[in-house]
Amino acid sequence: MNTHKRPGIRPANPNFSSGPCAKRPGWSLDVLKDALTSRSHRSDPGKLKLAETIDRTRDVLGIPEDYRVGIVPASDTGAVEMAMWSLLGQRGVDILAWESFGAGWQKDVTEQLDLENVRLLSADYGQLPDLSVVNFSQDVVFTWNGTTSGVCVPNGDWIASDRQGLTICDATSAVFAYDLPWDKLDVTTYSWQKVIGGEAAHGVLILSPRAIKRLETYSPPWPMPKVFRLTKEGKLIEGIFRGETINTPSMIVVEDALDGLKWAERTGGHKALIARCKANLAAIEGWVSKSSWANFLAQKTAHRSRTSVCLMVDDDWFKSLNIDKQSIVIKAIVKKLDQEGAAYDIGSHRDAPPGFRLWAGATIETSNLKQLFPWLDWAYAQIKAEMEN
Repeated sequence: MNTHKRPGIRPANPNFSSGPCAKRPGWSLDVLKDALTSRSHRSDPGKLKLAETIDRTRDVLGIPEDYRVGIVPASDTGAVEMAMWSLLGQRGVDILAWESFGAGWQKDVTEQLDLENVRLLSADYGQLPDLSVVNFSQDVVFTWNGTTSGVCVPNGDWIASDRQGLTICDATSAVFAYDLPWDKLDVTTYSWQKVIGGEAAHGVLILSPRAIKRLETYSPPWPMPKVFRLTKEGKLIEGIFRGETINTPSMIVVEDALDGLKWAERTGGHKALIARCKANLAAIEGWVSKSSWANFLAQKTAHRSRTSVCLMVDDDWFKSLNIDKQSIVIKAIVKKLDQEGAAYDIGSHRDAPPGFRLWAGATIETSNLKQLFPWLDWAYAQIKAEMEN
């Protein structure tokens, strides 16, 4: 018999999607009123808007002055692909994967670039590969935080300071939530639609001096699509990193990104954003510790994401079901919460084990998460009772 009562209070903001993610608190369409619409992005005002976005990004994240920050096409995926197509091939490469996006980078390198001397270091959802065996005489491609598994690297200590190869880090669900060691990262990528609740379509590409040197001294043997070209006549195209984008950006999206960065500054900067993410994870941990059915997919606390928090159902009834019925249960819970207006888009990624994924990045208010927990308990109890009957 179901003893859980239907909660009386819904989360003030039920948007817990892991991408696009919740807008920052207090956001409204009014923040876009100064967007440079109907004007060329190559006009002086357009380039100033783009340059301001780059400068505020550098300031908020504390990116070193000798690193380049650029706005590129096609979200985080475009930024990662641009880096791999432009930089890989000079030496061997280790590619780490413990969720769907890392697996995608592995597939692109082995099947599209067709590189030799490639090592695929993989782990199942909920785990990390053995970081101690990574070969830093080779280039290394990895995600800092596995968005679809809720598993992140514990820190940057495992990355060799005297590495010979480059590190290419997909940090799209990590960059405003962790203190990234810039001296250990040669290429860092992310997208606005996750980290600061921005709109989609554009990515950010951050290059170290070592990455720039590779670009200027190495030419890949394959044809390079126009949207991937970062050099001209053996020199970095500096304009890309001053706001002269490769192709036409949406100035509405840029305005929204600027609003997110200004909010980050008002909130207290990078440290304050990290603190917000930690508080959100702590709230989820508190609820899970008392739950009779929910647990983290990440097996080790140190590897537990503080942004894309992935949860599994950990009770005997659910585990007795086959994988198809487990998926039916999860989809029914997700649908019920959606219909109630309590939570949107919280099902696990299609490639992940059946479960839930809650975005807990800095744009999420801890109070909203706390209002969600009773609804999760209620919905699970409701669906379990229905299926048992």
